[in-house]
Amino acid sequence: MSGVLYGIGLGPGDAELMTLKAARLISAAQVVAYPTLAGGSSFARSIAADLIGDGVREVKIDVPMQVERDPAQAAYDAAADEISAILETGLDVVVLCEGDPFFYGSFMYIYARLKDRFQTEVVPGITAMAASAASLGLPLAARNEMLSVVPGPLPDAELRQKISAADSVVIMKVGRHLGRIRAVIEGLGLLDQAHYIERATLPVEQKMILAMAPDPAPYFSMILITKEADPWL
Repeated sequence: MSGVLYGIGLGPGDAELMTLKAARLISAAQVVAYPTLAGGSSFARSIAADLIGDGVREVKIDVPMQVERDPAQAAYDAAADEISAILETGLDVVVLCEGDPFFYGSFMYIYARLKDRFQTEVVPGITAMAASAASLGLPLAARNEMLSVVPGPLPDAELRQKISAADSVVIMKVGRHLGRIRAVIEGLGLLDQAHYIERATLPVEQKMILAMAPDPAPYFSMILITKEADPWL
């Protein structure tokens, strides 16, 4: 029989925020796969490092950080081929994914390539969005409020439209787009209600009002906007 493909959500970075199920599966794994950025270190592996046993086979998914989609797609194709060959021997493969596998998670690209051929199981994880809201003390939605999750690279016109339409907004993938996003938010008169956080839950976490945020921002950063003051009261 073929092995099982596990997509493991690790949470936002603090290893104590991993689920018990995620920790159990990683600890028992004989094969662990994880993304790396352009040949560098793996944030996902660093979260789970204390759970990976000696002698475990490790599969690196080297994902280039480029705007063009083709290089990343080729990396996922190659990783899927390597993982499928392991699964066919009967070994399970645990794929590590920071945050949640199906919320901007890298695992979804492996899943799409292999789900029709192998048994799969996805273990959800705490999202950086949820962790950031908790750290900032900003409930994201109450009663009938609408929450929007908006990718920062969207054009200005789309950013304005989506921010205007929602009661609360989470802007992901901020990075080098921070200055432009901040200008859009200021133009909407929402700068005083916008908060910035980077590397949530890690010892180096930084949080502040958006007006004081660094430009450019690091990769692991986001903006939260709540339009109502204390809407949960």
